[in-house]
Amino acid sequence: MLNLLADIRAKRKLTYLFVSHDLAVIDHMCERLAVMQYGKVVEIMDRDVLSTGKAKDPYARELIEASLEYDHAV
Repeated sequence: MLNLLADIRAKRKLTYLFVSHDLAVIDHMCERLAVMQYGKVVEIMDRDVLSTGKAKDPYARELIEASLEYDHAV
């Protein structure tokens, strides 16, 4: 489904807004992302920050680290 949405986005030059806790989906579908805590944006970053782990906000770093730990648990 995500690949289909990505194909449609490319063909029709669309912009999507994804809301997800799954950072793998965000990494696949988005060029930029915003991390929210308690309904407020704490950091806006490019997708490459997910792989480098160089988020500035402590909560954003914690979220990324937790996601990486989940991947290693599988």
